[in-house]
Amino acid sequence: MSYRVAAIDIHKRVHMVVVATMADEVEDAMGAAVEFECRKFGAGAGEREHVVAWLKERQVQEVVMESTAQYWKSLWLDLEPHFPKLHLAQAQSNRAPQGRKNDFRDAKRLARRLLAGELMLSYVPEPEQREWRLITRGRLQLVRDRVRLQNQLEGLLEEARIKLSSVISDLLGVSGRRILKALAQGTSDAAALAELGIPA
Repeated sequence: MSYRVAAIDIHKRVHMVVVATMADEVEDAMGAAVEFECRKFGAGAGEREHVVAWLKERQVQEVVMESTAQYWKSLWLDLEPHFPKLHLAQAQSNRAPQGRKNDFRDAKRLARRLLAGELMLSYVPEPEQREWRLITRGRLQLVRDRVRLQNQLEGLLEEARIKLSSVISDLLGVSGRRILKALAQGTSDAAALAELGIPA
């Protein structure tokens, strides 16, 4: 029974795709038993759909691509629902001898090294875990931005000789924002500003 592996050399504007077919899954992956079919695709949404259709048409069982910059992500997302055996290879593990570069040759070497177990594969979390990771990192960034903004605001108030942070625990809390808004509108009466700090 034949076993088909697709290897994709990722570029910013094009994807070089090779389908490697072996007569038997246990054949020597580095030997002559591997036959290749090569095709070049663009990197746009429509072209990525053609990649998926082409690989499904050829009944590919396993797909590997290089982790080239960020360009692999969109194709990965398109392939993920259709190919359970999807791998991301670290680029240095598929480096050409003496730095030689050839697109289809790189993809062929990628397929051979996957079948021979010679690639270093990167861990890509499951979709749900990636979503939680994105949310967590986004929240962390928002917290950092808030702290940075609060520090800048406190520094600006100190330069203006306004010791607001000495009497308000949270400059960006409800009371703090009321006082800051009043200051921005030109209020300078200390008693009036103090009243704004009293919870409603």
